[in-house]
Amino acid sequence: MMTGKRDAVRMLDLSVDGFWNSFFAILIALPVLLVGWVPLANELAVPEARFVGRVLLVLRLAVVDIGSWVLPIAALAAISGYVGIRDRFVAYVVATNWGSALFAWFMLPASLLRLVAPGLGEAATALSLGIFLASMVLLWRLTDAAIDKGPGVATGVFAGMFMASVLTLFALQDLLGIGAPMPS
Repeated sequence: MMTGKRDAVRMLDLSVDGFWNSFFAILIALPVLLVGWVPLANELAVPEARFVGRVLLVLRLAVVDIGSWVLPIAALAAISGYVGIRDRFVAYVVATNWGSALFAWFMLPASLLRLVAPGLGEAATALSLGIFLASMVLLWRLTDAAIDKGPGVATGVFAGMFMASVLTLFALQDLLGIGAPMPS
């Protein structure tokens, strides 16, 4: 679907079970997400934080990321009929859930670099940005194929979901007291 093969949607399980099973993509992404949360928790934690404090911070980061994944989908479910994609909602969710797991794994090299070589933070950030931008292009293509209502509708859904995810991320970070890392 990301390569432009729109008919690939037919290869997805778009049944009710396929819809709910697509959320197992979160479990598929969990190991690589954890690799990203650990160095971030190390950056965000106060220097005197003990192991338990860092583990609790990792758990809060998990709630933020998983919430940013799932809550915008729930919001889209509520408005899908109003934006004219109710008939394509399941295809969109199944495709983007599995695609998001793949995108999480794409981020593994940058996460590993940040984990094993914390001094190379700028290189890891540059790599993360490149992977993120490439993922956004591929996610738009996936959205366009899954929605199958033309690039205008796909762009609207893509932009709306992106903004919903970012706003959810910031809201959950604020709610859970997760701030930006302090410069050293």
